[in-house]
Amino acid sequence: MNYQHKNLAAGRWKELSFVEQMANIGSEVERALNWQAKHNEDYCQQAFERSLELIDLTLDSVKSFPRLKELCRLREALAEYFSGTNQFKFTETSLRNYFSNFLYAARRNQ
Repeated sequence: MNYQHKNLAAGRWKELSFVEQMANIGSEVERALNWQAKHNEDYCQQAFERSLELIDLTLDSVKSFPRLKELCRLREALAEYFSGTNQFKFTETSLRNYFSNFLYAARRNQ
């Protein structure tokens, strides 16, 4: 697989806590939402693909079932939002709110 985040894929990702991983995924989702708002579909798509890559790296490093379930649902919801029919009825605000909690927790733990 051709990773965008080569350093993280090489093993550094597994050193981060789950909260830090989710905050980083949230950063990519934020970028995708920002590019979407600016009507730059190419950059939006690239940021979306990077967020999926980080979710996949997180899926490889997580062992507990509840987290696996949440990550799989998140991946499905993001795919639906950015390239599907948005059947889960997510909004830009709801996605930002979801990830802001992880960003806050990650900053608080540093």
